[in-house]
Amino acid sequence: MTTRFTVDGRKVSLLGYGAMRLPTVDGGHANNWLLDASKRSIDQEHLNRQVRRLLDCGVNYFDTSPAYCRGESETCLGIALKACGRPRGDYVIATKLSNFAPTQWTLAACKEMFAKSLRALQTDYVDNYLLHSIGNGGFSTFSKRYLENGAADWCLELREKRLIRNLGFSYHGDKKAFDWCIEHHDKYKWDFCQIQMNYVDWRHAKQVNARNVDAKWLYETLTAHKIPVVIMEPLLGGRLARYNWAIANELAPLDPEASLAKWALRFCGTFENVMTVLSGMTFDEHIEENVATFSPLKPCSSAELAALERAAEAYLSCNAIPCNSCNYCMPCPYGLDIPTILTFRNAHLAGDGPRDARKILREYAKAVPEELRRADHCTGCGRCNPHCPQQIDIPKEIATIDAAIDVLKAEVAR
Repeated sequence: MTTRFTVDGRKVSLLGYGAMRLPTVDGGHANNWLLDASKRSIDQEHLNRQVRRLLDCGVNYFDTSPAYCRGESETCLGIALKACGRPRGDYVIATKLSNFAPTQWTLAACKEMFAKSLRALQTDYVDNYLLHSIGNGGFSTFSKRYLENGAADWCLELREKRLIRNLGFSYHGDKKAFDWCIEHHDKYKWDFCQIQMNYVDWRHAKQVNARNVDAKWLYETLTAHKIPVVIMEPLLGGRLARYNWAIANELAPLDPEASLAKWALRFCGTFENVMTVLSGMTFDEHIEENVATFSPLKPCSSAELAALERAAEAYLSCNAIPCNSCNYCMPCPYGLDIPTILTFRNAHLAGDGPRDARKILREYAKAVPEELRRADHCTGCGRCNPHCPQQIDIPKEIATIDAAIDVLKAEVAR
């Protein structure tokens, strides 16, 4: 396993485990609030085996949050790490101050959240602690979450007391929040920063979403300030791992045996200031392939980087919605499975090529069963929008999908 950086004297694996998409009993998304909890519970025994396998393969960085998997991620990861029987010094735990709700903005609430994280993870310290998604909601929200309440300064105290060993932040959204953190680096001495980075967002983040910032600029800014980078969304929520003929057309000639996921992960690992690349490895097959990709990592050549840039441009021509299936928008008060509907749109309604209306409608029926409510049930209430890290106008996109489905139905009816 390739390593570059150390955390508290411990070498960190270049491949990290993102504990947002844990294995579930029924195979559904672990962050899905739509169904009864008993139908979306984490498969703890499976997770225990996965964590043990990851550690055996040299993967020792585990990233979680109080907000992941309907609040279950930290607890389940803590159980799995304890069950593996390894000394605490064998692995790195990263978790976050995920104080998204206004009721969590007081310093007392932040302190309680950290205390709960320690209990859930069954540890007396956290290796890497993050201010979570600092730009989400705009600079005013960032200020209320971390500055006006003294939470950021309190995190400095945690580091001084070694209750956390490193302090960083993850970034989505308003660039002002990122700029503020960089401007105050002399005070906070950020030990790392977690950013969304992949070969599409590298130069084309604004084409994916107008509110985003190119990963190239973020990476180079952090590198200039000697702040190591942790990468999230290397596969764009899985979109760069699913087969896409436009992408494959650019990459397959260079390596016909390589999966699209391997290409995306190699791209991220190529950059020297990357500490670790997080991957949500739900299935055992993900673990085996990703471990092989990083054991050791083969950095991309200049020709391969050029091909990945062409692949990015080809991907953008498909006009996909930038949904990463994080499920933060759930639950919908009107019962829609929002991520599934958006994922269906990207798979079957994106692009301008010829369409088989009957086939698409059959796929829609399979992807979004009637009992889960489809796009035509959206009322446009907008309660989902503030929770989306990608700042997608979800009701607008759902309405567009509903209109497209109506067009397909009309074509079939003719």
